[in-house]
Formats: sequence, C-alpha cells, structure tokens
Amino acid sequence: MATLHEKRSKFNSKLTVTNTGGNLSTDTGLILIKEFMQSINFSELAKEQLTFHDTRHYYLHDNISILEQLLFQLIAGYSTDASANLLKDDPIFQLVLEKEIVASQASLSRFWDRVSEETITQFQALNQALIDKVRLERHSTELVIDLDSTHSDTFGKQEAAHYNAHYGTTGYHPLVAFDGLTGDFLKAELRSVNVYTSKGVKEFLEPILTHYHQTLPCTEILVRGDSGFATPDVYDSCEANDSFYVIRLKANKNLEKLAESNVFIDDDHAWEEREIHYFSTSYQAKSWSKERRVCIKSTREADALVFRHEYLITNLSGTHSAHTLFELYHKRGTMENFIKEAKNGFYLDKTDSSDFLENYARMMVSLLAYNIVNFMKTLCLPAREAAFQINTLRLRLLKVAGKLVRNARKLRLKTSFSHVFQQLFYYLLDKIQQLSW
Repeated sequence: MATLHEKRSKFNSKLTVTNTGGNLSTDTGLILIKEFMQSINFSELAKEQLTFHDTRHYYLHDNISILEQLLFQLIAGYSTDASANLLKDDPIFQLVLEKEIVASQASLSRFWDRVSEETITQFQALNQALIDKVRLERHSTELVIDLDSTHSDTFGKQEAAHYNAHYGTTGYHPLVAFDGLTGDFLKAELRSVNVYTSKGVKEFLEPILTHYHQTLPCTEILVRGDSGFATPDVYDSCEANDSFYVIRLKANKNLEKLAESNVFIDDDHAWEEREIHYFSTSYQAKSWSKERRVCIKSTREADALVFRHEYLITNLSGTHSAHTLFELYHKRGTMENFIKEAKNGFYLDKTDSSDFLENYARMMVSLLAYNIVNFMKTLCLPAREAAFQINTLRLRLLKVAGKLVRNARKLRLKTSFSHVFQQLFYYLLDKIQQLSW
C-alpha cells in the first residue's frame, strides 16, 4: 500500500509515523454489535418487514446489507455517508458485513432514494418487532410512555423545513416517545417545524396503546407529557385504552384561584422557612368532556410572600397522593437524557438530504441504531455499565484496535493484550452468546 502520510516526531527524532501498519482496524468492538444483531435475528426481521422501491437489475449490495452498514457506521460514530469511502478497506466492516467490498458513499446515497412512505411505516414496524422481542426477554409487564417533541436543525433549502421562533432556528419538529423505565425508543415522527407540540399526537399515540394492550399485553401503561401535550386528544386516547396519564397543565386564572383557595396563612406564619403544599381537586376546562382530577403543588421560597403553583392532570385515583404523582412526573426528566443520547450519540437530528422523506428515513435508522445499543446494554451489561452513554461504550468497547489474520480454514482477530477494558469486552461477548430467544 502506498504511504500517504509520513511524519517525524519532534519529541523523539528517531521516530517516524506512517500509515503502513497493515490491515488493522480501530473498530474491532463492532463484532459485539454484530454478535448481538445475529442473536436477535435482525437481518431476518428486516427482510420480513422492509420493502424498497428498487428497480435495479444488477447490484452488489442489497438494501438490508446497506441498512446494516449504515447502522454499524452510526454505532461506531461515523455520522456521514462519506465515511464509507474511507472504510471500504476496513477489515472489521468487511467482516461484520460479510462481504469483500463495503458499499461506497454513492451506494448509500442511492439507498435513500429508494425509500418510500411505505418504507417509513415499515421501519416503525421493524422497530416494534425488535422491542417486542426484547420486552419478552426482559419479562417486562409495565410501560411508561414519555412523550416529547424536539428540534432538528436544517442547513439549506430542505423540503418542509421552516423557521421556529421558540427554538430560534430553521428545521424540523420531531415527535418522539420513549419507555421511561428502560430507555427504549418507542416511536418517532418527523414533522414540519411550524406545527404545535401536540399536533397529530392522537394518531401517534393510539397505535402504541393499542399494540401494548392487544398484541403484547402490559399490566399497567402510564403516559407522561409536559404541558404541550395537555390536550383532550391525549386524555381521551388513554381513557379509551384503559391507560393512565400524568400530564402537566399550563397555569390559567381558574387554576390559580383553585390553588390560592387551598393556601392558608395565619398570624404566626413562618415566613423565613420554605414550604411546599400538595392538593388534589376536580376541575373541568371548557374543552374537556368531563371533570378530571388535577393535582396542585404550591411552593413558597423562604422569605418570599407569593406562592408558585404547578399543576398536573391525571386519571390515577386518589390512592395516589398528589405528592406521589408530582414525584412520578418529575422522573420524566430522564427523557431529556434519552433525547440527547439519540441526537449526540446516534445523530437523530442529522438532516443531510434535501428531501423530507429521506431525512425521515435517516431519523428512523438512527432510532434503530440507538435501540440496538440500548437493548444490548440493558440485557447484557451489569447495571453500572448499562447506564453508560454510547460515547463511553465506544471508548471502552468499540474503539479497540485489532488485526484480522486469515488462513485457509480460520479467521483470527487479534487485539492488544494491554487493552484496559478487555475483561468487560469478553464479559459482554459471553452474555450476548448466552441469550436465548
């Protein structure tokens, strides 16, 4: 191989640095991902669920193989399609993809062109099939659906991109749902940025509720959301599907009157101490079909004269105190970490295509990459390591230097005996191979 770079170091004049070290890879840890995907039968499920508008008569790379390559690139930390051109000779990518030639950037770009609206729906079906399989392995019987919306910036004239005054940038406004107990990415929908937070939430939420009541029954389902989801569409959907909800309410004059009526101050009030009071009452807004339970949290800081009030709406019974429900709602904060992980770690908000549908497909592939890693973490790693973010996992388990040695009958993957985290590496490999679906 021709030497592209050769540098002499200054700290040691005898040392020359070149890139002629041979057929090495810095992504040896991808064999862990491949082993897990093989265990969960990812390829077979993808072939069953996905179809593409493919008019090619001759090709080297089928669509499922390209999808797997995109997943491996995202999981390894390569955010752009162009990375494929530099990875074409990487022995680990050739090994996990089981091919001598890795698809180029041009092949990846043509893959996005073959995506249709039907394919987007099928991506969600594939994701649901994977989640169902993992939930059965975990013996999960409870589900907390955390709803939220986020922002994906665009840079250029992308289709359906608009300016959003709230975020102060131009882009898209995805709707997302996570399992608050496991971190599983349940669903995502890419939307134009100029829609309100709860736009389309009924059509987004109801299939999830129906699925987990009929196809994969759960003993209890709880839906949580901020005030952007305080809409009868959410309440009615949950009640129709025998599910619970805890949603934050925006303040208004009627709620303020209710809250103030529950605050009592006497002549000997301890103004120098901070105080918090919790109340529960019935309330019906004009847009609601009936009265519903509203919980109120009234907080006064030390030496302050005015209370600050917070409100929740719920269909949980009075056996759950208002204090308990506020604690339950505040645990929703972990969802912000899930969204950051999906964006920063798996490039959920990358919008490299000018076409809206292609950007939607990119988001769905990032969702799948996030879930594959999350499934592997929660099923196979100890609790401490299962909490690691993808950047930590890359450092400790994926970005491992290795050399692939081939002979007539065997392949031998050699890693450094001084790899600091090799014990965790082999622990994870053993746990993956012990999985029994």
